[in-house]
Amino acid sequence: MDSLKNQLKEKFGFTSFKNLQEPIINNLLEGNNSFVIMPTGGGKSLCYQLPAMILDGTAIVVSPLIALMKNQVDLIRTNNIKDSVAHVLNSTLTKEEIEKVKNDVLTKETKLLFVAPETLSKSNTVEFLKKICVSFIAIDEAHCISEWGHDFRPEYRKIRDIIDQINSNIKIIALTATATPKVQDDIIKNLKIDNLKIFKSSFNRNNLYYEVRAKNDNTDIDLLKFIKLNQNQSGIIYCLSRKNVEELSQLLNMNGVKSLPYHAGLEKKLREENQDKFLKDECDVIVATIAFGMGIDKPDVRYVVHYSIPKSIEGYYQETGRAGRDGGKGHCLMYYSYQDVEKLEKLLSKNKSSDRNIGVMLLKEVSTYAESSISRRKFLLNYFGEKYDLNKNRDHEMDDNLKNDKEKINVKDQLLFLLKNHFTKNQKVQIRDIIKNLPFDEKTGVNEKFWKTIITYATVEGLLEKDIIDFTSIKISDLGNKFISDPREFYVSRDNDFSKSKKIENHSVKSSVVDNELLSKLINLRKGIAKSKSLPPYAIFQEFSLEDMTYKYPETIDEFKNINGVGEGKVNKFGSQFIELIKKHIQENNIEKSDEIVLRTSGSKSSKKLSLIQNVDKKIPLDEISDSRGIEFNVLLAELESIVFSGTKLNIDYYVDDIFDEDQQEELHEYFMSSESEDISDALKEFNGEYDEEELRIFRVKFLSDVS
Repeated sequence: MDSLKNQLKEKFGFTSFKNLQEPIINNLLEGNNSFVIMPTGGGKSLCYQLPAMILDGTAIVVSPLIALMKNQVDLIRTNNIKDSVAHVLNSTLTKEEIEKVKNDVLTKETKLLFVAPETLSKSNTVEFLKKICVSFIAIDEAHCISEWGHDFRPEYRKIRDIIDQINSNIKIIALTATATPKVQDDIIKNLKIDNLKIFKSSFNRNNLYYEVRAKNDNTDIDLLKFIKLNQNQSGIIYCLSRKNVEELSQLLNMNGVKSLPYHAGLEKKLREENQDKFLKDECDVIVATIAFGMGIDKPDVRYVVHYSIPKSIEGYYQETGRAGRDGGKGHCLMYYSYQDVEKLEKLLSKNKSSDRNIGVMLLKEVSTYAESSISRRKFLLNYFGEKYDLNKNRDHEMDDNLKNDKEKINVKDQLLFLLKNHFTKNQKVQIRDIIKNLPFDEKTGVNEKFWKTIITYATVEGLLEKDIIDFTSIKISDLGNKFISDPREFYVSRDNDFSKSKKIENHSVKSSVVDNELLSKLINLRKGIAKSKSLPPYAIFQEFSLEDMTYKYPETIDEFKNINGVGEGKVNKFGSQFIELIKKHIQENNIEKSDEIVLRTSGSKSSKKLSLIQNVDKKIPLDEISDSRGIEFNVLLAELESIVFSGTKLNIDYYVDDIFDEDQQEELHEYFMSSESEDISDALKEFNGEYDEEELRIFRVKFLSDVS
């Protein structure tokens, strides 16, 4: 053992092993196969790097990403005199570079050779590897083998066949940071490993704080505030699309955050440059697709943000695992909206049936995680088959659900009814079939969502067990049967409500303290102006614009232009009166203005707005504009509302005249003129089904354009 520690010190500079590193390394040195499940930051790479240095021959490391291979090779070379100690062999190399790599391997200078699975499967690679002494094969990111894994790669399923072609007796070490019991089983079966020893570390990263926030139109400014609170700290923001990455990175830079994009669409050289700048602290934030981060060893990432919903819990766990690898605290923030879920489901619908079903199933697990009020950590660990004792660890309070504890409800009777009447021993049942047959009582809040909450809690507490192959099926466990014979109090909290994030809203992020005295004065001023012009108050400014004024305290025309929902027209018409009132209020109350964040944006939104106005001027039907822009009709309506609420005229008479006759238009005009409410739900109640929400919103756009 001492000699192994000496080797560790000599070759890597460390004085002690982490977690299960020592027994894993010894198992490999003794010539045994290994399967390692260890969370990101747990030290997986050393489990094959040190044995490779000790054993004769060259270790082959199968790795899924060029960025991962490059980073690992660079780190290995820093600990060695010769660069030839580690090489990559992939499609990015020139013929001369490939010859150099092969020569270093043949002369036994190379101890670690990193290859992509695509490169490994090439016949010339196989023939070359037959000629050399292979010490062992390490399969990194082994979850890529499984169709049930979050990052399935078909080439990974061919690795066993390739190994058999080279030498079927080669020892294997497979490693992953994320694997559910189903994925673990799939990996082992595919690799057909004999004499296998499984090493499984705890999935718990107790230095990470998990949080989910609603995603809506306020998210950009909320994100900017979050980053400013973590000034000069390294962070990764994950987006689903390349377009999102580019736009968000640009937005952050415009607002004083050093940010760089990273996605597969960038030129290889630029992608590598951006990655290196992040690793060298030349930028604070990388905005990336999920292609970034696998194997990137930057220990001081302080936060990981999911700007878009991740596609699976495994993906989420691995990506959040980039934070706090040095043991320091890391903040894992997800922005969640059901609208994002629907977008992903729509994309999945284009896949073949089996892939679609798996994708939707994994996505629903993410939704359950986001909406559930149970401890985030407990939910995650349960997902990976690990129990977590909340009573022993509650002092951490390292997630938003624990920190902001909600009212607990004792559901002992409901749970007992559920377990006794809908489960028989060892029989799997579809969750949807159970819920369909449960009693609902909307008056007491016992609805579908409530029963789902009970099922989630019962699953995490071990009374129910999800099928490892089909997450939509569950069965009762021994603990569940024990509960039936000896019932006890069982507490749950109602799920988090993200329903507001479904809507496109014009609201700015509200300050924690609204100046209610100023708000009252602004409302009175608005009312007076509205009365003098015979207009409803919201035609002057909407409520959220007034609230924005109460914590930004604009004292100049330029500052007033930054109020949410205020355009040039309204600044010119009403700005001076409101500014005068605000300045007087500041003086009378000795108010010191805070350094409030004002989100600066590029001209792209302005150009889109101009394009929309031009389309309306050309009298193109609104549904055609919606189709041509590739957006849903309600999103187009929100854009139209934003334009007219800010004071710009839009003549949509040509469209309105096709929908409403003269009597209807007169009736609607009278309603909106007399109503003091800007809430469309009040109009729906007033007309009691005569018009739907879409129709009322369309007419309100015309009304506001005509009168304000």
